[in-house]
Amino acid sequence: MEIIAHRGASHDAPENTLAAFRLAWEQMADAVELDIHLSKDDKLVVIHDDDTKRTAGVARKVRNQTFDQLRKLDLGRWKGKEWIAEKIPTLDEVLSMVPEGKRLFVEFKSGRAAIPEFQAAIERSGKKRHRIVAIGFSEPTMKAVKAALPELEVCWISKFKRNWNTGQWFPTAEQLINAAQKAGLDGVDLDARGPVDVGLVKKLKAAKLAVYVWTVDSPIQARRLAEAGVDGITTNRPGWLRDKLK
Repeated sequence: MEIIAHRGASHDAPENTLAAFRLAWEQMADAVELDIHLSKDDKLVVIHDDDTKRTAGVARKVRNQTFDQLRKLDLGRWKGKEWIAEKIPTLDEVLSMVPEGKRLFVEFKSGRAAIPEFQAAIERSGKKRHRIVAIGFSEPTMKAVKAALPELEVCWISKFKRNWNTGQWFPTAEQLINAAQKAGLDGVDLDARGPVDVGLVKKLKAAKLAVYVWTVDSPIQARRLAEAGVDGITTNRPGWLRDKLK
């Protein structure tokens, strides 16, 4: 089971910064997960929200700012004095620092418009395709990514909802399988707050789908998911969680 660092080692360092990614590798994460948006001048930048208010204190859309404007923002101050002056990185910068044998999960936040620059960034990096995984909530976007980069592992992120009158969870295993196969995808990335158990995982694996789960910071839950057979869990605390699982 892969341990995937959610926005880097985001419990200990400011999320989606080079500092958080470096720390994730130091903490022996198997992979790092990050989020990408397009800037006004079509640079792929690494940030979760579609604006910079929460992490940089500037209430302005990422898409309405040039890369130079975004680069001037301080992404670390909110986390602590030791992180002051951390900047918004580019996808190119993060790709260049992925260690040999490790992987990068890239969550699409900008829709299909980001695909050409994403493809170009992979080409520039020289990284082998099996070391990069594209993920996202939008089925149409993930389908388009898979069409553009058929050799890449592409997974659909899904949240669960529950009908409290019947106790039924949605989407069901069958709905997950149908959606992923219809889009030609390789796997699913599931909300840990849903009914992810050995039965669900077996059905998904029987359909030849990879199964990842987000976001898990509980050793008890992580151990249960490992026993259920998931391929990876995304966590804010990769080093700490690995130690606890040992």
